[in-house]
Amino acid sequence: MKQVVTFGEIMMRLSPPLNYRLSQASSLEITYGGGDANVAAALAYLGVPAAHAGCFPDNAVGRAAAQQFQHHGVDMSHCVFQGQRLGLYFLEVGASLRASRIVYDRYDSAFANLQPEWFDWDEIFSNAQLFHWTGITPAISASAAQATKEAIAAARRLGLTVSADVNYRRNLWKYGQRAQDVMPDLVAGCDLVVCTEGDAEDLFGIKAEAGAENSFVSMSQQLIRRFPQIQQVIATRRETQSASHERIKGIAFSGGQYHETEFFDINPVVDRIGGGDSFISGFIYGQLTYPTLQEALTFATAASALKHTIHGDINLVTAAEVEHIVAGNTSGRLLR
Repeated sequence: MKQVVTFGEIMMRLSPPLNYRLSQASSLEITYGGGDANVAAALAYLGVPAAHAGCFPDNAVGRAAAQQFQHHGVDMSHCVFQGQRLGLYFLEVGASLRASRIVYDRYDSAFANLQPEWFDWDEIFSNAQLFHWTGITPAISASAAQATKEAIAAARRLGLTVSADVNYRRNLWKYGQRAQDVMPDLVAGCDLVVCTEGDAEDLFGIKAEAGAENSFVSMSQQLIRRFPQIQQVIATRRETQSASHERIKGIAFSGGQYHETEFFDINPVVDRIGGGDSFISGFIYGQLTYPTLQEALTFATAASALKHTIHGDINLVTAAEVEHIVAGNTSGRLLR
């Protein structure tokens, strides 16, 4: 099987133990994560060969971050080591009525200062079948946006499938270009996108038609008309009961048809970071494995639900574990 390749920034995550607040902390737990790379790692656990391209500082911290993903089975041979700084983020894990909170410290990171010519996409994609990126990557810097554009162009030329989680983060776009000017050209090269109605309106000015029976279908139809390369639009619906209790279901629009799953109930939530990355990785795996979109969507949603029970950014689950949940085994009974 050929590889899935991702491209984006990996950061160090620093979090107080348990549900402590930063003001209470005397120590911080270190993990690593990034929206694109989380997808690669999750796919590796599901048995799909995965590689990640990125840029790390040329020091012990940068190499530790890359080694963590290599440990999780991701091919990191396409990564560049230049610069001095690894991006950080601090996470307080909420509980009950108190929401989780993230503070970013990623300005002037090695990834933000990458040069597009450092990445030979023809070589990186030489054994690839799919390229995945997120809207976070072009938001980081003009050079990261240009590298993303070049990667998509190479993927299209080489016949790869291209997927994206548009993932609009308004506060990241600070380098002088607007997301609304950059993202349309990138999304135009995609076959599969994760996109909500809110992101579609913010990025592309697309609103569900007044009186539409299903706002997601209305948005997806307009998105596909504007970007004809897109074949599938997927997303999740959340019913947040509290920081400790979520219900999620998957939704999709493909071939003129709407699909949805049942809700998966997650109580208690251990760590919701990476839930969306687990959803798209599960969907990619599902499309490579199952004959129907409905089966792929159900697998993806179950994979995302399981991620909510695992500390850290990465979904450390096998396909068999996800299939166990899909089969209705949600009691959490001890397995011997």
